[in-house]
Amino acid sequence: MKLNLLSCTSQRPDKRAIAACIVEMASGVSPSLSNELTEILLLGDAVEIDVHDKNTATALRALRKLDVDYEILE
Repeated sequence: MKLNLLSCTSQRPDKRAIAACIVEMASGVSPSLSNELTEILLLGDAVEIDVHDKNTATALRALRKLDVDYEILE
C-alpha cells in the first residue's frame, strides 16, 4: 500500500519517533533516508512511502498517534 504523508499537526513533533515509525513500516527505507523524509515532512512538503502489507493497520495507528496526516494512494 502506498501512503502520502501530508503534514504533522503536532505542536512539538517528535522527529525521532516519526523517523523510527517510517523505518519500521516502509519498505526499503534506511534510517538515514527516514531522517531526510522526516525533515521534508516537517518542513511542510508531502512524502510518499510504500508500506509493507502486513503492517498496514499498525502503521496507520502509529501515524495517527504521532499526529501525522496522511492519504492512502493505493
